[in-house]
Amino acid sequence: MRWSGQEINEEQADALPGLARLNNLVRTTRTPEFDGITFYEVLAKSALNRVPGQSKMPFGWTINPMRGCLHQCTYCFARPTHNYLDLDAGRDFDTQIIVKVNVGEVLTKELSKPSWGRHPVALGTNTDPYQRAEGRYRLMPGIISALAASGTPISVLTKGTLLRRDLPLLSEARQHVPVDLAMSIAIYDDELQQSVEPGTPTAAARLATVTAAREAGFGCTVFMMPILPFLTDTRAHLDEALRRIREAGATSVTYSALHLKPGVKEWYFAWLEREHPELLGRYRSMYSRGTYAPKEYRKWLAAKIHPLIRAHGLQRGLEDPATGGVMSSALEGESVPTRRTGELPKELARVGATAVSPPSLISEELPPGLAARAMAQPTLF
Repeated sequence: MRWSGQEINEEQADALPGLARLNNLVRTTRTPEFDGITFYEVLAKSALNRVPGQSKMPFGWTINPMRGCLHQCTYCFARPTHNYLDLDAGRDFDTQIIVKVNVGEVLTKELSKPSWGRHPVALGTNTDPYQRAEGRYRLMPGIISALAASGTPISVLTKGTLLRRDLPLLSEARQHVPVDLAMSIAIYDDELQQSVEPGTPTAAARLATVTAAREAGFGCTVFMMPILPFLTDTRAHLDEALRRIREAGATSVTYSALHLKPGVKEWYFAWLEREHPELLGRYRSMYSRGTYAPKEYRKWLAAKIHPLIRAHGLQRGLEDPATGGVMSSALEGESVPTRRTGELPKELARVGATAVSPPSLISEELPPGLAARAMAQPTLF
C-alpha cells in the first residue's frame, strides 16, 4: 500500500462509541486472512506522542501506527490503552485493532514544522509496529522515510519478523540518521511462548531476524522482557536463552521482571488460572502490593542473570527510561544531523532525476507533495 492507496476522505457513521467520540473513523473491515479480527481504519490527527521521562532529554517521542495488537501477549502493559475507546483491555485489545491509515502523511507534516527539534523517535514502545497487520497496511515504510528525510533519529523495538522486509530501507535511513534496532524475545520454551503470547513469531524466527539485522550491518539489542516468575526465571532457561541470543549475533541484552498494571493483572491471572493454576496463589502474593515484582525478587533475579550475561560475552543494553524502548545512539553522544527542518538529503532532492542510481527507497515512500517540493527546490542543497 503506497501513499495513493491511503488517500481516504470519507468517514463512516457506524463507529464504536469511543471511536465516534474521536470523530475520525473511516471504515470497519474484516477479512478471512485475519479471522476473528476487526480493523477500524481511522484518520489520525497527530502521529508524534510526547512522553515524559528521566533520560538525558527530559522527555521522549514515540509513534504508534496502531492501537491494539495481534501478538495477543497476555502480559502486555499497553492493554489498558484500549479503555479510552470504550474497548476492554482483554479480548478487545487482541481482536479490535485501530489502524491510523494516514499516519505517514500526518507525521510528514508534523516533522516539517520549524519547531520540530529532530529528537529521537521510538517505535514499538506501546503496541508493535511490525505486528502481522503491518503486512496488510504497510505503514512503516512511510514512517521510516519521513523520519529519515527530516533528519530525525529512529529506534525500533519489535517482536515482528516483518522487520526484515524493511532492512534495506532502514539501511538507507541509517546513511542520514542514527537507527537503533531491538528485538523483544522473552520466552525460549516454544510451548509456553505459544500459550502466553499466541500471536507472536517463534523465538527461533525472531532470533533469525536478529541475525538478519546484524548481517545488514545493524547492532541489535534483545529485550528479555518480561521474565515470568516461576516460569522463565530458572537458571537453565536464562542460560539457554542467553546462549541463543549470543549465537544469533545480538550486540547486547536487557531484561526486566514481569510487572502487571491494573487491567493487565486480571487478564494475565485469568491465563495463569487456566494454564498454571498451581502458581496462582504465589503470583497473588507476589503482586498483592502493586504493579512491580517485589524488590527482593528483582535483586534475586539480578544476582542470577548478571553473571550469565557476562559469561556469554554479552553487554547490558540500555533502555530509554522515557519511552521504554531501546536507547537511541543519538542520546549517547553520537551526532545528529543538523539539516534544516523540512529539507531533504541531497539525493532525495533529485527525486525522479535520471542521475539517481540506484533509486532512493526513501524517496519512493515519501508522500507526493513532499517529493514535489523536493524536486522544485534543488538549490537548497
